[in-house]
Amino acid sequence: MNRTRIAGAAGLAAALALPAFAQETADTTEVVQTMFKGDVAWMMTATLLVLFMIIPGLALFYGGLVRAKNMLSVLMQCTMIAALVIVVWVIYGYSFAFGGGSSAFWGGFGKLFLAGVGPDSMAATFTEGVVIPEYVFIAFQMTFAAITPALIVGGFAERMKFSAVLLFALLWVTFVYFPVAHMVWDGAGLIYNMGALDFAGGTVVHINAGVAALVAALVIGPRIGFRVENLAPHSMTLTLVGAAILWVGWFGFNAGSNLEANGGAGLAMMNTFVATAGAILAWSLIEAMTRGKASMLGAASGMIAGLVAITPACGTVGPVGAIVLGALASAGCYVFVGPVKNRFGYDDSLDVFGIHGIGGIIGAIGTGIFTSAALGGTGYGEGMSMALQSWIQIKAVLITILWCGVLSFVILKIVQAVTGLRVEPDAEREGLDLNEHGERAYVM
Repeated sequence: MNRTRIAGAAGLAAALALPAFAQETADTTEVVQTMFKGDVAWMMTATLLVLFMIIPGLALFYGGLVRAKNMLSVLMQCTMIAALVIVVWVIYGYSFAFGGGSSAFWGGFGKLFLAGVGPDSMAATFTEGVVIPEYVFIAFQMTFAAITPALIVGGFAERMKFSAVLLFALLWVTFVYFPVAHMVWDGAGLIYNMGALDFAGGTVVHINAGVAALVAALVIGPRIGFRVENLAPHSMTLTLVGAAILWVGWFGFNAGSNLEANGGAGLAMMNTFVATAGAILAWSLIEAMTRGKASMLGAASGMIAGLVAITPACGTVGPVGAIVLGALASAGCYVFVGPVKNRFGYDDSLDVFGIHGIGGIIGAIGTGIFTSAALGGTGYGEGMSMALQSWIQIKAVLITILWCGVLSFVILKIVQAVTGLRVEPDAEREGLDLNEHGERAYVM
C-alpha cells in the first residue's frame, strides 16, 4: 500500500542483524527494529523494475504509437521528464510527499534535500518491527513520481513544445503529484485517513495522469489533420515491445508496493499476472465481436488497461476477482477510447485518459467491491462493509479528479503564458523530431 512510517536510526545498527523480538520490561514492551536483507534486495530490484517501465518501456510504447516523424520527441520527453523529477524528488519532492508534517495535504519542509537521511535511517514496512533503509524507500517512491508525469505525454503527443513539456512537468509534480501522494499514502494524509485503499497508485498515478492528459488535450487542441489525415501508429512492433516491458516492470510497481518479500507481495504478483491476462482476452473478444477482427493494438491496449485497473487492488483482491476486474476495465476503457472519444472529438493522442484515467477509476472503485472476503479478497477492516468501502473509494476518486483537473488547467495556462504550449503549424507538419531536437529516428 506504499504507506510508511519513517523510523529513527539512533541505536538501530546493532539490532539489524538479529530477528525482530519483543523486549519486555515492567512497564512496556519494546519492539526491536529489524532489517532483513531479502526485503532490501527485493525492494532494490522492484525500484529498478519501475525505472525499466519508464525507460525503455513507456518510451517505446508511446514511441511506436506516434508517427515516425515524432518518435524521438516522445523518447526525449519521457527521458527528460524522468531525469527532471528524479532531481526534484531529492530537492523537495520527498519532503512534500513524506516529510513527516501533520498537514492533510502535504508533507512540509522537514526532509528538504533529504535532510536527516543517512545510510542508517530506516523506513517502516507493514510488519511491526521490520524496516528497510530509508534510501531504498526514497528511491522506490522516486520512480513512481518519475513515471506519472511521463504518462501524461500521451495526451499531448506530437504537438507540444519541448520547453513547455518540461515546465509543465515541473509544476505538475510540485502542485499535483506530491500533494496527492501525501494525501493517499502518508499517515497524515486526507485520503489515507478516510480509509481509502490504494495499494500501488490507482489514484496517485493513473487517475492523476489520465485526468491531466485529458485537460491538456482539451487546452492544447487536436493535432493538425485529426479526423482528416492518417495518424496511425508507425510501429506496432515497438508498441508491443514497450507494452511487454511495462508488464514485466509492473511487478516491481505492484508487488514492490508491499515493501516486503512475503505473501503479500506474492498476492500482488499473482494478481498482476491474471488481471492483465483477463483484460487482454476481454479486449480482443470485444474487438472481434464488434469489428470482426482482434488487433495487436487492441491486445496491447487491453494489457495496459488490466495493469492499470489492478494497481490499486492488487494487494487486497483475490485472483479470480482480479480477472473479473481486469475484464471489466477492458470493457470500460474500450468504450472510452472508441465511442466516447469519437462522440466528443477530443484528441487524447495515445488514449491516456481512456486507459489510465478510466482504468484507474474502475480499478479504484472495484477495489472497494472485490476486497470483500466473500469475493475472494482479503476482507475489510473492522466496522467496514462493501458499501461503505466503495463509497470511500468513490470519494477518493472524486477528490483526485477535482484536485488534478483544476490545478492541471491552471498550470497549463501558466505554461502557455510563459513559453507557449504548441509548436508552430509548419513545425508540427514536419515533425517534432527535427524541429525540436534536430534529429530523425530513422534514416530516410
